[in-house]
Amino acid sequence: MNRSQTFPRPHIVIVGGGLAGLAASSALVDRGLRITLLESRPRLGGRASSFVDPATGEQVDNCQHVSLACCTNLADFSRRVGIDFLFRREPAVVFLGPNGAVWRLQAGLFPPPFHLAWSFLGARFLSWAEKLQVGRALARLALDRDEQAGESFADWLLRHGQSLRAINLFWAPVLVSALNERLERMDIGHARKVVVDGFLKTRHGFEMEVPLVPLGELYGTRLEAWLRRKQVELRMGSAVRSIELDDDGALAGVALRQGERISADFVILAVSFDRAAELLPAVLRRDVRFAGVSTLEASPITGVHLWFDRPVCPYAHVVTPGRLVQWVFNHTALQGRQAPAGFSHPDDGTPVGSSPRKSGRLAGSAGGQYLQVVISASYDLLHLDREAIRAAVVADLAELWPAATEARLLRSWVVTEHGATFAVRPGVDALRPPQRTSVDGLFLAGDWTATGWPATMEGAVRSGYLAAEGVLQDLDRPSRLIQPELRPGRLAGWLLGKHPIQLAAPVAWDRSPPPEVAPSPASLTVRGDASALSPTPGLPDPG
Repeated sequence: MNRSQTFPRPHIVIVGGGLAGLAASSALVDRGLRITLLESRPRLGGRASSFVDPATGEQVDNCQHVSLACCTNLADFSRRVGIDFLFRREPAVVFLGPNGAVWRLQAGLFPPPFHLAWSFLGARFLSWAEKLQVGRALARLALDRDEQAGESFADWLLRHGQSLRAINLFWAPVLVSALNERLERMDIGHARKVVVDGFLKTRHGFEMEVPLVPLGELYGTRLEAWLRRKQVELRMGSAVRSIELDDDGALAGVALRQGERISADFVILAVSFDRAAELLPAVLRRDVRFAGVSTLEASPITGVHLWFDRPVCPYAHVVTPGRLVQWVFNHTALQGRQAPAGFSHPDDGTPVGSSPRKSGRLAGSAGGQYLQVVISASYDLLHLDREAIRAAVVADLAELWPAATEARLLRSWVVTEHGATFAVRPGVDALRPPQRTSVDGLFLAGDWTATGWPATMEGAVRSGYLAAEGVLQDLDRPSRLIQPELRPGRLAGWLLGKHPIQLAAPVAWDRSPPPEVAPSPASLTVRGDASALSPTPGLPDPG
């Protein structure tokens, strides 16, 4: 529909202040539009946010978020809103093997896709036979697409001769963290996307970019100030009850839980998939083209924040294959944040002792250290209380570094995001809807929509850009917002193909009357042949 003349200053309402909604907002500013951003919480950032420790005034991230150099749209968004300087590029990923061997995955002199080969050969916790196994599977994954219908990535690995030890020490640390899903529940296309586009095609695509400030500052207060300067109307604490249509079925606006109605020419619904299903008009919920969203599932992430009175971890960040603890981020080294001075750690988590400075930073004890432990796809932790999780994590750290046994734990937080990401189960991309819906002017955004990327911050930003592109196209102001992915090396482009891995496309919306949803929509089939692959060492017996 051409709205350029009908609406001289269109009103765009964006529901949700996570990365998808923020990306859409940033792409639509300075275009003569009226933009209102509604967020149910008192802060921006969505899942990439922080909470304030009531005892210390310190911002504590819900969970560690990092970017990769291959995330070109997230990088564009960061530049657009002026936060790109608040990331630290890490040229190597540090692994600490079960035998204490340190392995640094970093680019060497060879061109892509062989730039990591020399570094990979130095992984001393893998045998030469296991390295050969992994090399063959990497080549097969990149060059051949021989997966079977409904096959999980773990089953694919077993079918291609990978030992359980190689799977648990190499494949799981890389992919479980990247995709927040267990290998036996993981879609092969998503695994291929990470391996090929992230690690093989370009020299620097795998390099991490770690925030230098808390997420609450990075995507919260700084974005809030930037959007207000751009004349975006921000309404925090404004929860939407429903998307409203008029009597003719045309988009009317949104209704808030408080009863207020806000008219809109366009609405971008940038919320989680479960919330979207609640807010959409009934005509869309009954549409078979949206039915797959109701079968999407969530995957949890657990973050454990630990403040010690002395240094424990000698690395800025480290991957620990084969353990309960998967990643350790040293915020003292990365962000200059230390342990609170004069605090003890009673079982109920209530601090005692001196008060922190009023600056918002913890009053650092000399030589103290603040660590954040990340456990992705943390299904095994969901039945445990915070004390049990904390004890298991500290015990695991003590096996890695004896200093953890001698150190005094001053304070801790255990945060589990039950719905951290959508679960990348086999066949999941057929369930992900495009951003444009069959209701004129209504768009979807979120990493769970069809973005061509897995459940990542890059996917969230891409979805916001794609929704904004749809709005501009309907206004007869087409603009290309999606950024191209990193250009592959010459040899890598010849061997692996010049184009990025494309995930399966969903059924596109059209303007025809919506078909009714089938009584029993087909569910995903997940094979359990590899269920023994994910033991979680270090957990207490639940009894």
